Amino acid sequence: MPVRLFHWLLVGLLGFSWWSGSQHLMDWHRLSGFTILALLLFRLYWGVVGSPTARFSYFVRGPRAVVAHLRAKEPSAPGHTPIGGWSVVAMLATLTAMVLAGLFAIDVDGLESGPLADYVSFDQGRLAAEIHHWIFNALLALVALHVLAIAFYHLHRRKNLIGPMITGRGRASATIAAPELARAWALKAVLGGVGAGLIALAVARGFRF
Repeated sequence: MPVRLFHWLLVGLLGFSWWSGSQHLMDWHRLSGFTILALLLFRLYWGVVGSPTARFSYFVRGPRAVVAHLRAKEPSAPGHTPIGGWSVVAMLATLTAMVLAGLFAIDVDGLESGPLADYVSFDQGRLAAEIHHWIFNALLALVALHVLAIAFYHLHRRKNLIGPMITGRGRASATIAAPELARAWALKAVLGGVGAGLIALAVARGFRF
């Protein structure tokens, strides 16, 4: 559930961030960006201490595992495939870079800026704004590849990747015990969510209290 909530909230917030930015509704754009920051912080936390298939150590594999997966015909284990794992890493890294650049960004008139813009010069803030824009274009390319990969698995390998990300149900595997897969992890999720929210709030205030 935490991973699915992260995924779909992120999808909605990215669309909202694009819309609010294009409409120059910067208060809404910043609020959306801070929420995305909190989501990213939570996902990094959950990738270390979360449920088994959500951990980076489970799905970030080496080149041999990627090649073996490409050659395999049988269904893979629950969670991200080796290729999917690296796509997650690429997406998280790109999103993190985009959010960080936005925190220091300054618009051309110097009227709108990120909460950490006071820590850099005007020229550096303008560069951050340009990087923020460039990375968004790179993110669009990653999203397109993501959608194409989903279509490939659905049409070529007859594997539905969208259904489990909505319902949380997929074909079980003997590699991980069912009770462990079904464990709630509720307390860890709540603690991580609160911690991520507090850090994002501190950043939004420019670490000024």
